[in-house]
Amino acid sequence: MNKPSIYGLTLEQLTGWLGERGYSKFWATLVWEELYRRRVTDFERMTEVKPEIVQLLSEQFVMHTLSEHVKQESRDGTVKFLLRLQDGNLIETVLMRQKYGMSVCVTTQVGCNIGCSFCASGLIKKSRDLSAGEIVEQLMNVQLYLDQRGQDERVTHTVVMGIGEPLDNFEHVSNFVRIIKDHKGLAIGPKRITVSTSGLPEKIKEFADSDLQVHLAISLHAATNDLRTRIMKINRAFPIEQLMEAVDYYVERTKRRVMFEYILLKDVNDRREDAVELARLIAPRRGSSSINLIPYNPVDEHSQYQRSEQESIVAFYDILKKNGINCTVRLEHGTDIDAACGQLRSKQMKKDAADRKQVTAG
Repeated sequence: MNKPSIYGLTLEQLTGWLGERGYSKFWATLVWEELYRRRVTDFERMTEVKPEIVQLLSEQFVMHTLSEHVKQESRDGTVKFLLRLQDGNLIETVLMRQKYGMSVCVTTQVGCNIGCSFCASGLIKKSRDLSAGEIVEQLMNVQLYLDQRGQDERVTHTVVMGIGEPLDNFEHVSNFVRIIKDHKGLAIGPKRITVSTSGLPEKIKEFADSDLQVHLAISLHAATNDLRTRIMKINRAFPIEQLMEAVDYYVERTKRRVMFEYILLKDVNDRREDAVELARLIAPRRGSSSINLIPYNPVDEHSQYQRSEQESIVAFYDILKKNGINCTVRLEHGTDIDAACGQLRSKQMKKDAADRKQVTAG
């Protein structure tokens, strides 16, 4: 049986675990700083920690549960990592260089069951949740990549928007957030962390009650039930009315704004009437929300969808602004590599399957 990742423990959990074995909080904090401040890559390199604690940790935990399978680097500085888990599954992590800092997009599940009809992530069904350690380790792999560049760069922002539905893996995602925002470790501020969901109303309310104090993004993509159900099957179970009721609860409970994500699909949800419907839906929430319009990255398996024309994007944006809706058009990253979420993973799995078939045939 594989040992758990040391990165899966919050500082409180690590303190408790060592405390049960007779070691004070001082030693837990020292181990924590070795992991996240010095960023040691082996337990044996924890030179400031008692040898018996180092031995204890190495007997019970591992540091490396992921290995780099493929790395794609874009001309704009975006880096996409395809990582292999201990069980052989593949996941994606993305580093995006923004004007405001270094942002990392992490994956939370192996595959996805939400079934958005335009998305590469759902091409392979969910087989399991990722542990908190596996999610944290994605971010640590990127930070180590930056460290190796020797330019004193650090991860400053995190978006939980990779493969999978984050709120369907609530406990592990919550612990991931607690670990990376701890001020004694990576110290990524809560205002620099965004968790995205396709819309699980009860989980949104639980998220609001958890007091994590990070940003929430909602993958909306349509303003009417008919259209949203056509492109996102989750809307059959949780229609827009239920979703918005949960969003309103979140805003009231946390006093935080919500970002609605809206991927523009040519002649599907990018028409004038779609913009008008979206403005009408968001109007009661003008002061507590914003909309992020996202140009679509085409996916071979979803050839029924194309990217909206630039004229349509501008017209859509203008209608929202004229209706007093706070909105932006997302700056694209990695367009010269497999930009769409889940696309690199899907391509690599097809390639691996083809290679295996060729070997068998040979």
